[in-house]
Amino acid sequence: MKILVIDIGGTHVKMLASGHRQEVEIPSGPTMTAARMVAAVRAATTGWKYDAVSMGYPGPVVHGRPLSEPHNLGQGWVGFNFSKAFGRRPVKIINDAAMQALGSYKGARMLFLGLGTGLGSALIVDYVLEPMELAHLPYKKGRTYEDYVGLAGLKRLGKRKWRDHVSKVVQQLRSAVQADYVVLGGGNATLLKKLPPDTRLGDNANAFLGGFRLWTKPYSGRTCERFRH
Repeated sequence: MKILVIDIGGTHVKMLASGHRQEVEIPSGPTMTAARMVAAVRAATTGWKYDAVSMGYPGPVVHGRPLSEPHNLGQGWVGFNFSKAFGRRPVKIINDAAMQALGSYKGARMLFLGLGTGLGSALIVDYVLEPMELAHLPYKKGRTYEDYVGLAGLKRLGKRKWRDHVSKVVQQLRSAVQADYVVLGGGNATLLKKLPPDTRLGDNANAFLGGFRLWTKPYSGRTCERFRH
């Protein structure tokens, strides 16, 4: 099976398909509706051969469908028929942090934290993925985890204090979910000088690997029911 993987972001949409080595990138932004995204992707991938589509969506996804409209994009994502728009091909949609987490997974119990504009999070245990919403849980002084380790926290605190809070948050959340190791993804993860124990840096390219893994065993089998929607 040949897969087209689409990683949807607030400034760019990135694509890669089976058999292609180079990803393709198109601009997104507040005018990018679901219909415009599909039209732009199909135009940018003219001549590409694929049987199914994986999408990393910048927002919560339940039962393979976007739960709410994205903050930094246009409207029309909730309830949109992506399968029909992609020529009746099967489409699997998961949260974008969860898709990068899936591509970063190396077994056991892994916590993924995406340090970007906000704080993305996902847990994988024995090949079963559980997207999480840890960002808005209370952390300190009436503020959330995202308020401290997201982009707003970086700007408010400065790099040194932000790094200290990242280390504390990583260790706190790792302990809470009893993870064997933590993977830090997102653009701001590269700003860290020292990683907490049992932590490694992810890679944005892992989002594509995660999209391919959605359709392969053991990730798509009975041991991973949440991938089957």
